[in-house]
Amino acid sequence: MKLFCHAGIVATLVFAFLHQPVAPPPDRGYKLVKSYALKGEGGWDSITLDSSSRRLYLSHTAQVHVIDADTGAWIADIGDLELAHGTVLIKELDRGFISDGGADKVLIFSLRTLQTIGEIKTGGNPDCIIYDPGSQHIFTFNGRTHDSTVINPADGSVVATIPMGGRPEFAVADGKGTIYVNIRDTNEVAALDSRALRIKSRWPIAPAAMPTAITMDEEHRLLFIGGRNKVFAIMNADSGKIVQTFPIDNGVDTNIYDPDRHVVFSSDRAGSIHIFHEDSPSKFSAVETVMTQPGAHTMAFDPKTTDLFLDTADFDPGTVPESDGKTTVPNVFDHSAGGFHSMGVVRPGTFRLLVYGR
Repeated sequence: MKLFCHAGIVATLVFAFLHQPVAPPPDRGYKLVKSYALKGEGGWDSITLDSSSRRLYLSHTAQVHVIDADTGAWIADIGDLELAHGTVLIKELDRGFISDGGADKVLIFSLRTLQTIGEIKTGGNPDCIIYDPGSQHIFTFNGRTHDSTVINPADGSVVATIPMGGRPEFAVADGKGTIYVNIRDTNEVAALDSRALRIKSRWPIAPAAMPTAITMDEEHRLLFIGGRNKVFAIMNADSGKIVQTFPIDNGVDTNIYDPDRHVVFSSDRAGSIHIFHEDSPSKFSAVETVMTQPGAHTMAFDPKTTDLFLDTADFDPGTVPESDGKTTVPNVFDHSAGGFHSMGVVRPGTFRLLVYGR
């Protein structure tokens, strides 16, 4: 009888913990507050914010634009790239690292001078690049060779190459030695031990599929996964269990978690930001869907202002050449195709930075 009562009390306490409110729902009303015209042509990829220096790093085909986050003013271009993807900043080393998917390399630059100071050879088509605090290494996730290049940022040496068992997309580190990687073609999340340099778990993400964007609530051990089948999935980072799902729009590319307000943002190529609130560690609610502009699929969050930065351009109808060089077909999005997008061809001179706030 005592055991029964004890078990009941424990179950009640666990239930209460899992359902206790994390934070009150945030105010709605995100809207476009600023728009800045930017130079250059072609496609674009990730946006990285250095909140302390108030600098934005915007990948734009063959360069990364460095922009003042408060004024939209151009500061510099970091060039010598074929296809700029992600940017990692390590202030203690005065170094930044850019994955170049066209040249199969990582470019190293000085944060102080914004000048190139070196490069590192990687696997084929390095896209996502992250810094892992647990191992103090940089990891690139290489789409063409289906592997990860592990880099020591202090000296630029390659530590290892890890087979990923599929095409890796975006990844997130928990700060404790595990990196969670979306494997797009197998519809899984791979849990990578960043110290042992091996995959320790693989979990299916169904009903989500074709995972791209991923972020994490480190405190409550939750992963937020965006699937290109228009399903947003919340996964337990220790068990791989799907906690909850939501419908989203087409072409998800960035998920961001705000730990102060317990809010998740998810942006996509269709031109929308889906905003979800963590009511408790086991229950989420949809807050609002903010209509942005078509093509605004990458995003950065400013913890100082709670603003969101996105970039996009205008599009004209267009096609791309077929492999035989004689016919054309409706184009599909390929950041490497010099500006071709699933909605058409990027119109020169229309690239811009968008700021959404409340």
